[in-house]
Amino acid sequence: MRHNPDYAETDPGVVRRLIAENPWATIVSNGAGGLVASHMPVLVDDSTDDLTVISHVGRPDERVHVLGDGELLVIASGPYGYISPSWYPEEGPKVPTWNFSVAHCYGVPQLLSEEENLRELARLVHHFEQHVACPVELDPEFGARLAKGTVGFRVPISRFVCKVKMSQNQNEATQRRVLDLLREPGAYRNDALACEMERVLNHSL
Repeated sequence: MRHNPDYAETDPGVVRRLIAENPWATIVSNGAGGLVASHMPVLVDDSTDDLTVISHVGRPDERVHVLGDGELLVIASGPYGYISPSWYPEEGPKVPTWNFSVAHCYGVPQLLSEEENLRELARLVHHFEQHVACPVELDPEFGARLAKGTVGFRVPISRFVCKVKMSQNQNEATQRRVLDLLREPGAYRNDALACEMERVLNHSL
């Protein structure tokens, strides 16, 4: 992602929240055969104040990604959606755009031990199961067998580029109209984006 100041977010706390609320991430590395990407759930490592994420891949993907031998890119995306120029009340030329939030996080992965990997797999299951009516936790014996087919890793984030574009360049009346139309029934209804946009704009207004 190109470095420029437009919609840039430099607060690690914003990135931490973005990942925590949108834990399905893309990991990209320069593997033995060139660029390779995988899509995996990630968790923020709450045991440290430094921005760090934890994930895993199935074997033999750790060799495909050459984990531990170079930098890894973790891409986390939040709500996004199309914004029609017809929603802008002002007269004059108008163009369509997209509102979005995304973070590109870079770091060298550290491979987890089998014990650490099993613990993180159990934490991953618990993280998502805690929100259902009848949670099913990872059975320790079955989890131990399952863990042998995966490789866990931790990525301390050494740098990141984060963009949060939520119509900050528009006046308040236009912002409120976009918010209302994102919540109206139709092809571009997007309640998640509206909530994120409202949170960002309320903070900046």
